[in-house]
Amino acid sequence: MKGHGGGAGLGRVVLLGFCIAGIWAAYITQGVLQETLSTKQFGPDGKRFEHLAFLNLAQNVVCFLWSLLMIKIWSRGSNGGAPWWSYWSASITNTIGPAMGIEALKYISYPAQVLAKSSKMIPVMLMGTLVYGIKYTIPEYICTLLVASGVSAFALLKTSSKTISKLAHPNAPLGYGLCCLNLAFDGFTNATQDSITARYPKTSAWDIMLGMNLWGTIYNVAFMFGWSRGGGYEAVSFCLDHPEAAWDILMYCLCGAVGQNFIFLTISRFGSLANTTITTTRKFVSIVVSSLLSGNPLSAKQWASVLMVFSGLSYQIYLKWRKLQRLQKKTKAT
Repeated sequence: MKGHGGGAGLGRVVLLGFCIAGIWAAYITQGVLQETLSTKQFGPDGKRFEHLAFLNLAQNVVCFLWSLLMIKIWSRGSNGGAPWWSYWSASITNTIGPAMGIEALKYISYPAQVLAKSSKMIPVMLMGTLVYGIKYTIPEYICTLLVASGVSAFALLKTSSKTISKLAHPNAPLGYGLCCLNLAFDGFTNATQDSITARYPKTSAWDIMLGMNLWGTIYNVAFMFGWSRGGGYEAVSFCLDHPEAAWDILMYCLCGAVGQNFIFLTISRFGSLANTTITTTRKFVSIVVSSLLSGNPLSAKQWASVLMVFSGLSYQIYLKWRKLQRLQKKTKAT
């Protein structure tokens, strides 16, 4: 029995590592495709795809269909998962939050936004505590502060003095305000997802994926096609005129579907704090990889921030392992 418990614990650690690899691979690839879509010139007229908000709608549709297919293939009927309507509030903040992040870039630089978002795990924990009464341990707060501090330090070290001087822009307070709202909405989204999985323990990753993307599709359709400045009709017309763009968008959405599959698997098995740690660090890893590939070696201080981040992650994995061992001992005792 003892060996069996250790095997179960090892299995969870392997699953967590599998989720990390899946999220990083899917979203780093998707980031490259998004950059390509925003800069590539399509057709003989050399036009660019300027309706990037349409990507959110396209991804919602593809991910909804993906999750529906997975449920049909793998689900064994009703298993006590959360009902689809329970995701309506989390999906509102999940739809508006990224839009505010894009809007913030009009007032502050991208490095400043990365710096602001590097503390995303903190509002997730605060929202979980204040809104849903979730209790976190001091070691969990230490893990979060290590990761957030490491990413923040790396972002500052990567930012030139010229870029920092631009942060005194008159509209910077509005940009930072939008970032704070973005973080608050992200925190509410993740805390709500944790609350749903706590109320409905049998909720699968595909259940969460279906519910979030169903409501996301409804909200984005209303925005893109119901508002005169939404740009939905123009985006569809562009894709009809330039099939190559439609293919690139499909590949972008498929990467998002794979990434979401791993994200919601992580949330359903390990909670949203673990997921936020992974997704935040993914951005950090992409910066490190980019720095190495571009021939810009990291300084000693930058490597110190790398060590800080991965120390936090390693400590969090250790805490999850130890928590699982305690739960297994209690189960055996009863």
